[in-house]
Amino acid sequence: MTQVYAPDPAAVGQHIADVAEDVARRGWRVIVYTSGRGYDDPSVRFPRRESLRGVDVRRLPLSSFGKSSIAVRLVAQSLFMVQAIFYSLFLRRVDSVLVSTSPPFAGFGGAIVSLLRRAPLTWWVMDINPDQMVASGRLSKTSLAARLFDAINRITLRRARHVVVLDRFMRDRMLAKLPVPEKMTIVGPWAHEDKLEPLDHAVNPFRDRHRLNGKFVVMYSGNHGFQSPLATLLSAATRLTSLPELVFVFVGGGVMKKDVDAIVDRDNPPNIVSLPYQPIDSIRHSLPAADVHVVSIANEAVGVIHPCKIYGAMAVGRPVLALGPKKSHAADLVLAERIGWICEHGDVDGLVGLLRDIAATPRAELAAMGLRAAASLHEKYSRQRALDAICDLVIGRAGDGLSGQVA
Repeated sequence: MTQVYAPDPAAVGQHIADVAEDVARRGWRVIVYTSGRGYDDPSVRFPRRESLRGVDVRRLPLSSFGKSSIAVRLVAQSLFMVQAIFYSLFLRRVDSVLVSTSPPFAGFGGAIVSLLRRAPLTWWVMDINPDQMVASGRLSKTSLAARLFDAINRITLRRARHVVVLDRFMRDRMLAKLPVPEKMTIVGPWAHEDKLEPLDHAVNPFRDRHRLNGKFVVMYSGNHGFQSPLATLLSAATRLTSLPELVFVFVGGGVMKKDVDAIVDRDNPPNIVSLPYQPIDSIRHSLPAADVHVVSIANEAVGVIHPCKIYGAMAVGRPVLALGPKKSHAADLVLAERIGWICEHGDVDGLVGLLRDIAATPRAELAAMGLRAAASLHEKYSRQRALDAICDLVIGRAGDGLSGQVA
């Protein structure tokens, strides 16, 4: 049960689809209940029911009204979960239930179905609420809503057979809600390696199209949100206009993209380029157009969300500048794999000096970092490795060659 599902571009839906299809390939019948409209754009309609790569996808009405306000989203999420729970109760047989965090209280809906259908529950935690709303300042930690949400989390943790978290910091946060370490499994998300690979600048049409040839490109690509602050990077960029070869490219959208666009509109800096989200078939060119990728995570967001952008940078063989606290998953990866640098938020002077050093780093040394990043991704964080881990949890290794049904 997931409010978003492929072909909707939301990352949660794409990852759920990967797992659903892999379980189906193992011989199980997989039924997905999801929204009939797009999450970001509710004007996008999907077929009411279809078979997608072996998965029986059933789309529910009145499940997405856009993101104009929290109240609107909450109504859509509630209607979706009521419908998904209702229909799940009338399936002939349910052997396993998989939910993630779309909507944020999907775990509670999964717990209800798991209890009533006596089927084991796997809860795939991709972000944590109310922690995320508290971190963004939209909710007080002591508010009734936050306390109610945490009570729901504890109910779900008690009911779940397996809880999948994305990193050790997220694991610690979940264990603080209820100490059930025996249920916790860390499985990081994955880059879509079939669409991403290293690409030489000389044959990259993205660099040619945006006049980046001959430039050293520092890129931030993805959602510009509260949990990925870029103020320190923007301040450093405005102080580095004297280096004409150093260009900062901001690709994507989100509530904080306006800060980038405001600087571009007001000052027209020669070293800052702002671009919208790139179509999925263009990402294989846009990501490798960078010389260095920036991955940012807010201090208060560590363990609440996961810095997924780092895997895309690694997939295209580029070094990483981790912007955020030294105790974070991104910093862990950068240090353990020796694939980049770390700078904390607010240290503009330090970042200016670091960026000068990075731009002056011998290209062979940068290339070696990129090679280590790509090798580490394929060896330790590959898509199939993570898929196998989650699918084994979902089916409980109980298949023994027999068919079953996962809702």
